[in-house]
Amino acid sequence: MTVLYEDNHIIAVSKTCNEIVQGDKTGDEPLSETVKRYIKEKYNKPGEVFLGVTHRLDRPTSGVVLFARTSKALSRLNDMFRQKSQSINSSVHQFTDSPIHQFPIEKVYWAIVEKQPAEAEGRLENYLIRNEKLNKSFVANPKAKDAQLAILTYKTLAVGERYTLLEIHLETGRHHQIRCQLAAIGCPVKGDLKYGAKRSNPDGGICLHARQIAFEHPVSHEHICITAPVPEDNLWCALTAKL
Repeated sequence: MTVLYEDNHIIAVSKTCNEIVQGDKTGDEPLSETVKRYIKEKYNKPGEVFLGVTHRLDRPTSGVVLFARTSKALSRLNDMFRQKSQSINSSVHQFTDSPIHQFPIEKVYWAIVEKQPAEAEGRLENYLIRNEKLNKSFVANPKAKDAQLAILTYKTLAVGERYTLLEIHLETGRHHQIRCQLAAIGCPVKGDLKYGAKRSNPDGGICLHARQIAFEHPVSHEHICITAPVPEDNLWCALTAKL
């Protein structure tokens, strides 16, 4: 486990594509428990260690994950994520008991995709439907039942012989949004068999990386920006070397 940022109220770590943020039916130890053990051992804390999960990443996705070390930080970060979600999904704020923070939470993703988008940068708008049984989202007719608008912007950072490195910013927060929308333009994320990639990655993950998270510190109110290093992989190294 790599710690990217740590203070008395929050801790951010770099997640690998083989880790889960919270426990699931696999029974594998979640990252939250690994971080708890790290805190307990480092600070010689007696009893149970408090750790709040503020957001999640899909298991095959790598990158920065932010946890709260105090209940105060958790409550305020949860408010900030809700404000962000409401802002990008409806552009309306309705939190009468929560302040609108000066620095909204912003997340940046990097993805290595098959082929190259027709446009070097662009804005994708689709309506998506989530299939719970398949744990997959599909592009749907806007009038379809339960269809939700999904919007993201992307720009090309580097181009290789067979793969392209993109930077992605979400305007909405939908299930598997990046994976589904990029696949819809013929550029599935490398290794993402669920969304049409040609082959899996040796490590079982996909080349989608939560590169950066920026936010207002929940207690000090400083502007914090945390960046996760890309996976130690030849292709990631080759494409990022072009930047």
